[in-house]
Amino acid sequence: MWIERNVQRFMVFDGDSIVAALNKISENKSGFVVVVSGSGHVVGMMTDGDIRRWLMTGASIDLAAECGRVANPGCLTVSVDTPHAEIGALFSDRVRSIPLVDGQGRLVAVALPRNLELSINGRPVGKGHPAYIIAEIGNNHNGDVALAKELVRLAHDAGADSAKFQLRDMSSLYGGGKSDDASQDLGAQYTLDLLARFNLEPEALFEVFDYAKDLGVEPLCTPWDLPSLEALERYGLAGYKVASADLTNHEFLRQLAATGKPLILSTGMSDEAEIRQSAELLASEGAPFCMLHCNSTYPTPYKDVNMRYMSRLAEVAQCPVGYSGHERGWWVPISAVAQGAVLVEKHFTVDRDMEGNDHKVSLLPGEFAQMVSAIRNVEEAMGVSGERVMTQGEMMNREVLAKSLVAVEDIAAGTVVTSAMVMTQSPGQGLQPNQIDSLVGRTIRRDVKARTPFFPSDLADEVIGPRTFRFARPWGLPVRWHDYKDMLAKTNMTLLEYHLSYKDMDVTLADWFPEPLAIDFVVHAPELFAGDHVLDLASPDEAYRSHSIAELQRVIDLTRDLRQYHKGSVTPPLIIVNMGGFSKAAPLPLDKRRELYARMEDSLSRLDREGAELIPQTMPPFPWHFGGQSYHNLFIDADEIVQFCDRNAMRICFDISHSQLACNHNGWSMKGFCEKVGPYSAHLHVVDAKDVDGEGLQIGEGMVDFDMIAQVLDEKCPKASFIPEIWQGHKDGGAGFWFALDKLEESFGRNAASGPAVGTDIRLAART
Repeated sequence: MWIERNVQRFMVFDGDSIVAALNKISENKSGFVVVVSGSGHVVGMMTDGDIRRWLMTGASIDLAAECGRVANPGCLTVSVDTPHAEIGALFSDRVRSIPLVDGQGRLVAVALPRNLELSINGRPVGKGHPAYIIAEIGNNHNGDVALAKELVRLAHDAGADSAKFQLRDMSSLYGGGKSDDASQDLGAQYTLDLLARFNLEPEALFEVFDYAKDLGVEPLCTPWDLPSLEALERYGLAGYKVASADLTNHEFLRQLAATGKPLILSTGMSDEAEIRQSAELLASEGAPFCMLHCNSTYPTPYKDVNMRYMSRLAEVAQCPVGYSGHERGWWVPISAVAQGAVLVEKHFTVDRDMEGNDHKVSLLPGEFAQMVSAIRNVEEAMGVSGERVMTQGEMMNREVLAKSLVAVEDIAAGTVVTSAMVMTQSPGQGLQPNQIDSLVGRTIRRDVKARTPFFPSDLADEVIGPRTFRFARPWGLPVRWHDYKDMLAKTNMTLLEYHLSYKDMDVTLADWFPEPLAIDFVVHAPELFAGDHVLDLASPDEAYRSHSIAELQRVIDLTRDLRQYHKGSVTPPLIIVNMGGFSKAAPLPLDKRRELYARMEDSLSRLDREGAELIPQTMPPFPWHFGGQSYHNLFIDADEIVQFCDRNAMRICFDISHSQLACNHNGWSMKGFCEKVGPYSAHLHVVDAKDVDGEGLQIGEGMVDFDMIAQVLDEKCPKASFIPEIWQGHKDGGAGFWFALDKLEESFGRNAASGPAVGTDIRLAART
C-alpha cells in the first residue's frame, strides 16, 4: 500500500462535467476519481464502470452532466490518522482505492494498493514515462554558492530533470567531532575536514534551490539527519533522496515516510534481506518510494556493477526501480534504462581534479549531456512489445527495394490467373510474392498489362472505384506528366496538382499536352534537385541558398509556361513549396527561427514571381528526406505562419497531415491551429496522420478529426481547393484516392448540392 497526497491527480468537483471526470481518469491511469464538494468534502467515487452504467440507464447521453449525479456516495472513506496496517487490510478485489479524509470529512489523500509510480512535483516517474534524470551535485560545489548555481545551470543545459544536493547538521550527525581530533581514524579525519570546509548551511542551500526552480530544474536533497530533514521540510522540497548509508536506518526512514513526500533510496552497501526489510517498512508506512540499484564503491569496477540485479530488485522491493552509478563514464546508465530503470542518478562536476571524493566519479557537463541524449534515444528506440508493424520509412524503402508479383503477359479482364501468368520482379509496389497462392485461381476484374504489378485490390471481393464525387470546394488529384490523362478520364475533378521531380523539369511540355485542358492546375515544386540538393531558401550558406533560388525560379518559369495548356486556369497558378529551414541536431529556438524566416524572405525577394503565386506548405516536425531524424523549423507554429503571411501578403498550402503531426508533437489544439491558419489557406492537402511522424496515411487510419476540420475550414476558407494527398494513392489506378474521396465526401462534401463540373472557374473566387 502507498499513500498519495497529491489529491489533485484524483479529484473532481461535483459540479464538474462527466467529460472532465473522464479526462482525469485518463490522466491518472488509475480508473477512478474522487468527487468532492466545493469545500473539499467527499461526495463519492466514480469509476469507468460507474460512468458506463450511467450511460446505459440514461434516456440520452449528456457528457456535460455534473459528476455529482453519477458519483457513488457509498464509497469507503477512512480517516487519514488510521494506522497504515489497518488501511492496508481493507483492500480487496473490490476495494482498490480508499479516499482518506481529515476530521471534517475533507479529502486529504488517497490510499492505493501498490507503489508502481511516483510523482515528483507533478512529474510522473515510472514505467511508460521518460526516465527521471538526476544530476547528483552533492557537495561538489565545494562550499561555494556561486559554483553551486553554476552547476545547476549546467545540469539544466545538459537535460537533467533534477539537481540534487546533500545537507548535514554537523553537530547532530558527528556528535561534535572535529577534523583536528587526533583520536579520529584517518578516513573520518579526511571526511570531517572536507565537510567542515565544503558543507553549505541551510539558508545558502535554499538560495540555490530557488535558483534551480527559476530554471525549471527540480531541486532535491539528501538529508543526513533529523535536523536537516526538518530544515528541508520548512523549505518545502518535493521529495527526498535517501543515501545508501541510511537504508538500514529504520527510525529515520519512518521520519522520512511521515513527510508524505516521494522517497528515492540507494541500495549500496546493503544485502537483499536489508533491502526487503526497508521496502516492507516503507510500504507499511504508506510511503511512495523508488529504490535504486547501486554499488557504493568509488569508482565502481564494471565487473561489480551487476546490472542484471535490477530486475530482481523490482521483485524484492515491489516498487519502481532505477540506477545510481559510481562507475566511470556515462554508458552504464544507458544499459539501466534499456533494462527498465525509471530513474537515473549520476554525479556531476565541472572539474574532476577538484578536491573531494565525488569529483573523481562525476561526469562533466558535456558527458552528462551525452548520457541524457543517449538515454532519450534508447527510450525512443525501445518502442512497444506489441505486434510488429512497418514504419513509414520501411514502407518507403519497401516500395523501392522489395519485389512484387507482376504479369508475364497482357491479361484481359475476366481471365482466371494461372501461375504461368505471374512472375516476381522489383520494385515492391504491388502484391508481395508471398501472396501468389491467393492470386492464382482468381478471376481478374481489370485488364492487366504485361510487366505491371498485381495489387491488393485484385484479391478483394469489392473495391471502391472512381465515380462522380460531390464537394463544396474545388478539388483534384496529385498527378505526374504520364498519368494525368488517365486520372482526368475517371472522375469530375476541377484541378490537377502536378507533383514535379527534378527530372520532370527537363521535359518539353508540348510533348505531354497536345491540346489545352479545360481545367485548372496547381504545381508542387520538387524538394530534391539534381546532385542531392534539397531546396532550402533559408540556408545560412549563401552559395547553397543561391542554388535553391535558381532552382525555384526554374519551377516558376515552367509553371508560367504550363498555364498556356490549361484554359481552366483563370488566376495565377499556385506553386506549393517546401521552403527549407530544417536543422539536423535539434529544433531551433525562436530567435534562430526568426533568422531563418528573414533569410527565406530575402530569398523570395530575389525571385521573379510574376504570373504565379508561391504558397509555402505547412510542415511536420520531422521531415522524411533525412529518415525522420532532422527537424523542420519553419511553418510549424500557427502563430508564426500567420505573422509570416501578414508580413509578406502571402497564403499557404495547409497540409492537414503535417500540421496534425506538429500539433501532436507540441501538444497544440488542432482545432485552434485550423482556426488560425484557415483564413490564410489557398489550398489544402487532406490526408490522415498518427503520432509525430506518421504522415500521408489513408483516411481513417490515423487520428485526424475530419468532421471538425471540415467544419472549421468551411467557415475560414470555403473556396480553398484541395487534394487527397494519400501516400502511394496513385497506385492500382488511383485506388487509394477513390477510397479517400469516398470517405472525405462525408465531411468535406456535406454542403455540396452537386459536384462541380470539370473546368469550372470555382477557384476564381478563392483568389480574388
